[in-house]
Amino acid sequence: MENALLVGLSRQTALERQLSIIANNIANVNPAGYKTDNTLFEEFLNTPAHEDNFVGLDRRVSYVQDRGTFHDFSQGPPEETKNPLDVTIDGSAFLVVQTPGGERYTRDGGLHLNNQGQLVTVSGNPVLGTGGPITFQPTDHDINITPDGTITAVAGNGRTDSIRGKLRLVSFANPQSLQKEGLNLFTADQGAAQADTKSVVRQGFIEKSNVNAVAEMGRMLDVARAYTSISNLLQQQNDLQKNAIQQLADVPA
Repeated sequence: MENALLVGLSRQTALERQLSIIANNIANVNPAGYKTDNTLFEEFLNTPAHEDNFVGLDRRVSYVQDRGTFHDFSQGPPEETKNPLDVTIDGSAFLVVQTPGGERYTRDGGLHLNNQGQLVTVSGNPVLGTGGPITFQPTDHDINITPDGTITAVAGNGRTDSIRGKLRLVSFANPQSLQKEGLNLFTADQGAAQADTKSVVRQGFIEKSNVNAVAEMGRMLDVARAYTSISNLLQQQNDLQKNAIQQLADVPA
C-alpha cells in the first residue's frame, strides 16, 4: 500500500477517536461537575525509503498517532440550587466518596440524605468526612456548611449547633493521572490524594459541567469535514492506481 494511503488511514483513525470523545463530551453537557476530555496527537515518523536517492528528510514519512486523552479540569460555572446539602468547590479540590470498589473522587456536589441519614451523592455513594461517612439525626434542621467544609445542624428543638462532620477535600499533584470511572467519579493511585486546605466550599450551589456545547459542536463539524476531505483524497489515490494498472495492461507486450 502506498504511503499516501497509510498516512490518510492513520489520520482517519485518529479523527474517529476524536469524534467519539467529542460526542461523549456533548452527551455530558448536563451532569454536574463533569470534566471535558480532549485528544492528544503526535507525529509518528517512519523511514521506509531505503534507496540511495532518498536523502535527509525525504526518507521520512509522517503519520498521525493518537497518543491519548487529557482532562480539562477548569472549573465549571456555579449554579444556585438553594438546597442546603448541595456544595460547589472553589479551587482544585475533590470530594471523597466511598464506593464498593474503594475511595473515589468527584466534583459533583449535588448531595442528599439516604434512608440511614448519610450524606450521599446522586449515585448513592456516601460522602466521606475527615472522620468517615457524615450522618445526620432524623430531627436535624438548619444545616450549615462553612467554607472549610465543616457541617453543623440544629438537633431537634434545640438551638445549639451540633457538628456532624467536616467534608474531606483532597487534591492531586498530577491531576492528569486521574482516571474516569463513570458516574462522574475519578480513581487515583494509592497515596496520590493529598489533603486540600486552600479550596473553599460554597453551600447551596453546584458546579455545572465545564463542557462548552457550542465549541464542541464546532469541533465535531471540523472533524467531520476533515474526515470527508481525507476520504476524497484516498479515493483519488485509489482511482490513480486503477488508471495506472489499466494503462499498463494496455501496453503491448
